[in-house]
Amino acid sequence: MSEKSLFAVLLRSPWWISFLLVAIIALVAGALLPDEYAGVGMLGGFPFFVIGCMAMWRQRNLPSPALVEKSLQTLSGMSWRDFSVVLDTAFTRQGYTVTHLTGAADMLLEKKGVRTVVSAKRWKAAAMGVEPLRELVSHRDTLEASHSVCISLGQVSVKARDFAAQNRISLIAEADLVALTADVLKGM
Repeated sequence: MSEKSLFAVLLRSPWWISFLLVAIIALVAGALLPDEYAGVGMLGGFPFFVIGCMAMWRQRNLPSPALVEKSLQTLSGMSWRDFSVVLDTAFTRQGYTVTHLTGAADMLLEKKGVRTVVSAKRWKAAAMGVEPLRELVSHRDTLEASHSVCISLGQVSVKARDFAAQNRISLIAEADLVALTADVLKGM
């Protein structure tokens, strides 16, 4: 599915927007169509109902915007040592074995034989470009890892997002980072 399609946009939007579209379609169909066609016209909103259910399922465990903002402020105020401990604890709680690295990557995660390289060195940088991601791909290939993850609090450029999508790099930022670290931050 294209990232710019209506359904893709609705999947990323708050779930209630899809349900609002269902209601609007039903009201318009009921008001404008003859009675014998009104029911069929109202069914035109069914795909939006399905998308709304999917979006609601995906968003069920996402933190609130206020919690995201508070957690990001907490994370940005940490030193690298404290932040790496939070990441280590978060990944360990998810069942990964964490090995600390030096170089372009900071951690090697292993779970059920699958290796993932994590880079968070530039986590406080205001903006992230392509170069750190190139280094991460090189390091991932050297370590023969299957996946790679880059963690950042700052803005990720469009070129960097495109490069990440083309090179199997998962970007963790903002709400995703808060979701990853939420349980660890609660215990602090």
